[in-house]
Amino acid sequence: MNTLPIIAITMGDPASIGPEIAVKALKEKRIYEICKPLIAGDADVFEKIIAEIGLDVKINRIQKPADATFTYGTIDVIDLQHTDISKLEYGKINAMCGEASFRSVEKVIQLALDGAVDATVTGPINKKSINEAGHHFAGHTEIYAHYTGTKKYAMLLVEEQINVIHVSTHVSLRQACDLVKKDRILEVIELLHKGLTRLGKTDLKIGVAGLNPHAGDSGLFGTEDDEEILPAVEEARNRGFDVEGPVPPDTMFAKAAMGAYGGVVAMYHDQGHIPFKLAGFKWDAARQQMESVKGVNITLGLPIIRTSVDHGTAFEIAGKGVASPDAMILAIESAVQLSQNK
Repeated sequence: MNTLPIIAITMGDPASIGPEIAVKALKEKRIYEICKPLIAGDADVFEKIIAEIGLDVKINRIQKPADATFTYGTIDVIDLQHTDISKLEYGKINAMCGEASFRSVEKVIQLALDGAVDATVTGPINKKSINEAGHHFAGHTEIYAHYTGTKKYAMLLVEEQINVIHVSTHVSLRQACDLVKKDRILEVIELLHKGLTRLGKTDLKIGVAGLNPHAGDSGLFGTEDDEEILPAVEEARNRGFDVEGPVPPDTMFAKAAMGAYGGVVAMYHDQGHIPFKLAGFKWDAARQQMESVKGVNITLGLPIIRTSVDHGTAFEIAGKGVASPDAMILAIESAVQLSQNK
């Protein structure tokens, strides 16, 4: 037990499914067999959700990791006390909840920087709530980059078949096109290769998506593919990487889903997220709810480890006890894998 990594998990937005999936994940005994998990958040929020959905688990309120017992059946929570439980409403955008979720993220970052924990895992946050609380960040990735002083970073999404990294994420589509530059593409190719290696992947062939339809079709539909993406791919090959591209994205992601690549590079947020979620998210039409939500978000380039669920707050089902912890479990497992290959 002493050799297991300490994994710090954030609460997520208190009005979301974040607390529920964290508790459900830590109800899995196998999690305690691979790591020593703790949560940073508000103990009252976890007491509330446990009581409401009838989970057989206890909360141990602590102030620091050294106080944790790491005992299955008892969840250690670093109690930050930012949520007034009498004012908590599930499924609502709220500055109080934004503040609570932000402080949870801030806490685990500091714990990791101080070496008190081995890795961090984040639950879903609501960007509007965080901004209403006065914290003007586009998302988790930008918060981590800011507090760790990281300039070169990228988002990697991991699923059973598709592993995708992004040249840009939380910017407008118009701005995303302007960010397709040789140096940035080469940077994320290198980050992807390192990330796949640390995750223990053996297939390191990388596909690089084009930006325009048909990857520009020799300049007929845009010049970025020939002038920025192709030179980056050629330089990556010169550096010893097994890279193919620019590949028309509709073809590349179909090939990736069938195992043609160990990882792929998307040029912007939705180009990567849409096929990724089609592969990992399963909808139960009969019950009109998600059957399974699988997918892990990893921020590469940071001096600390950060993995996350790759789904949102799901306000519409918050507090109902039906949220799937699959993505949280995978995020914890990925954090453990990364911590073992620092």
